[in-house]
Amino acid sequence: MQKNINIQNKKARFEYEILDKYVAGIQLTGTEIKSIRLSKARITESFCEFNDRGELFVVNMYVEEYFHGHHFNHKPKSERKLLLNKRELKKLKRDVDVKGTTIVPLRLFINDHGFAKLEIALAKGKKTHDKREAIKDRDNKRSLSRIKKNFNT
Repeated sequence: MQKNINIQNKKARFEYEILDKYVAGIQLTGTEIKSIRLSKARITESFCEFNDRGELFVVNMYVEEYFHGHHFNHKPKSERKLLLNKRELKKLKRDVDVKGTTIVPLRLFINDHGFAKLEIALAKGKKTHDKREAIKDRDNKRSLSRIKKNFNT
């Protein structure tokens, strides 16, 4: 009955080298989860940061206003709190402070119980030559699959 929601941030895998992944819950209001269930969200320009109390928030995540939610509607680009264990939060904060890495969202999805989850990653920025290698590898794979397809027919 419920369609599978899987909103991805493809740009993050190209811009960053993924070091470690986590799945975090998101603290949402009623109209926000309704919009996400209708696939009306974007995470391409979003990032995660800690506040002064050590809580992790996702910033710049766009969730479109729910069309039936009149004055109870939410702000489309407000900060949303991420829910992780204390141990995971401490480890992430330590890694971000020491290594100069960042936390980027990779995927927004709805789990089997109906809760919205955000897959986040501890990532390090790629240099331009790394990006060129990624483009070259992708093009090589594409041309190889074309050759295989033509050879099989």
